[in-house]
Amino acid sequence: MANLDSRIPPGPLADKWRKHKADIRLVNPANKRKYEVIVVGAGLAGSSAASSLADMGYKVKSIVFHDSPRRAHSIAAQGGINAAKNYQNDGDSVHRLFYDTIKGGDYRAREANVHRLAEVSVNIIDQCVAQGVPFAREYGGLLANRSFGGAQVSRTFYARGQTGQQLLLGAYSALSRTVGQGLVELVTQHEMVDLVVVDGHAKGVITRDLVTGQLHRHAADAVILATGGYGNVFNLSTYARGSNTTAIWRAYKRGACFGNPCYTQIHPTCIPVSGDYQSKLTLMSESLRNDGRIWVPKRREDCGKDPNTIPDEDRDYFLERIYPSFGNLAPRDVSSRAAKRMCDDGRGVGETGLGVYLDFSHAIKRLGEAGVRERYGNLFDIYHEITNENAYRTPMRIYPAVHYTMGGLWVDYNLMSNVPGLFVLGEANFSDHGANRLGASALMQGLADGYFVIPYTIGDYLAGQKPGARPSTDAPAFRQAEENVAAQVARLLRAKGCEPVNHYHRRLGQLMWTHCGMARTRAGLEQAIQEIGALREEFWRNVSVPGSASSLNQALERAGRVADFIELGELMCRDALTREESCGGHFREEHQYSDGECKRDDVNFAHVAAWEFLGEDRVPVRNAEPLNYEAVKMSVRSYK
Repeated sequence: MANLDSRIPPGPLADKWRKHKADIRLVNPANKRKYEVIVVGAGLAGSSAASSLADMGYKVKSIVFHDSPRRAHSIAAQGGINAAKNYQNDGDSVHRLFYDTIKGGDYRAREANVHRLAEVSVNIIDQCVAQGVPFAREYGGLLANRSFGGAQVSRTFYARGQTGQQLLLGAYSALSRTVGQGLVELVTQHEMVDLVVVDGHAKGVITRDLVTGQLHRHAADAVILATGGYGNVFNLSTYARGSNTTAIWRAYKRGACFGNPCYTQIHPTCIPVSGDYQSKLTLMSESLRNDGRIWVPKRREDCGKDPNTIPDEDRDYFLERIYPSFGNLAPRDVSSRAAKRMCDDGRGVGETGLGVYLDFSHAIKRLGEAGVRERYGNLFDIYHEITNENAYRTPMRIYPAVHYTMGGLWVDYNLMSNVPGLFVLGEANFSDHGANRLGASALMQGLADGYFVIPYTIGDYLAGQKPGARPSTDAPAFRQAEENVAAQVARLLRAKGCEPVNHYHRRLGQLMWTHCGMARTRAGLEQAIQEIGALREEFWRNVSVPGSASSLNQALERAGRVADFIELGELMCRDALTREESCGGHFREEHQYSDGECKRDDVNFAHVAAWEFLGEDRVPVRNAEPLNYEAVKMSVRSYK
């Protein structure tokens, strides 16, 4: 069984982080130059971590499979970033942000980590403003805020609908400066394909050059994974098509426990699916729910009508009706299930019947079209490009879609996995969001981990490692890892089957969405585990991967990633099957209240499920880290 020591500091919750920073071991400035750290991934978490560690004096190698860190998926985030600055004087505080996040995650997050996140949130905004991030401002020049789901205050800082892009440009600028100074070695178009573990410690990675196909060995004193989430296991999602699970999955197979893999976020505000052969789905920012009102017709026979001809009295503003305290800004999991219930009731709109309206007619009457355009114009432009519809004139059609994964590699309070020397940041770890992430908290976590947590906590580990003692890339562990990767690549190219990789990704996605998506049942999950096992066998027998391993081969790239997705999909279903409760984004139909809300089981499941790999043909072990709440009381989550 894995050792899951969370290393949460003692003392009052509000003092833990301050005390921990004062107590952890340090590396003196001269010795920092003797340590090398590999950072895999260069989105918000990766770029901020690499530049911060380089500024502190460490030698840093930043590895990214893109041609530039500017292509990282962080750039796609739209609506904003949370921080407890209380600029609106509406009662916000560090404690309120902490409480909203714990409650929003349905009491399945680690209390100490969440409080630290709320604490450092206030510093993130100052950091980004200093970097030149063009946050929206009020008329008098102060930074503007807007509301997001799961909160009754305005704490979300934003740059129109391009917040992720602007924040990434800030982090990328910091990274580029350190690259230019020779403090960071930037390795682009290399994909991490294995973790190297020496004497139980993470000491390097194997990468594949995506242009030449050559395998490379990289040694370091510590490894940081900041590679994002695994939502593309569903095939159709709001993720970039290149987003994958390979880095954290290969680390899992080297001993790192996988925490809460079944916790998947379904975002309520996405453009509905239009066909079986779409490549991805498109998010419409949650910020639109500040001024847009969500509704469906009250009568099924009105669903095919022009929405502008349906009078207000014949519209069901269902979020405002069911959750009057939060209305259209109810949390994502709650809002998504409510939309699904409306469509299941036969009142969905659009050609497929899988859609609800997001209507701005009332906002336009109140603010004018120019006012709405100023706040959300680029989002309306995106909607028009995809649907050829003018949302200023006709309500948007939206439906829930996979958007984020709360699960990830298990980490302790220092963000280190149970494999010493392997640190995991941002969406790649499980730590801060519990069973549901509140909107605008992903950017907050990525930058908090990179700028304000890992620069302190990695020193505590490195202080126990002898300077300059990292292994050579000629060590047996590096050779064995490279041989394993080469063998898998050869196996993929040897298959010579009849079906392309995308055929299997699409089938896996359909299985996952049907049985492990918005609603889950015991029977469905058991069926999915059996069918995914059969799909895995068929994949290796019948997949077709053209080309060779010695050049640019995107089919080979996708094949390796889909092979990992298939294995991960099975683990997600196992996790969902064993968690006999409903909480946040994990909704088991057998466990619900009469009004359709989640029914948690705090006696048996108030813990983190951390899965441990035992071998290719063995069922993994489910470890548990208990969640102990000192500052908040677990209660039935209500937004009514």
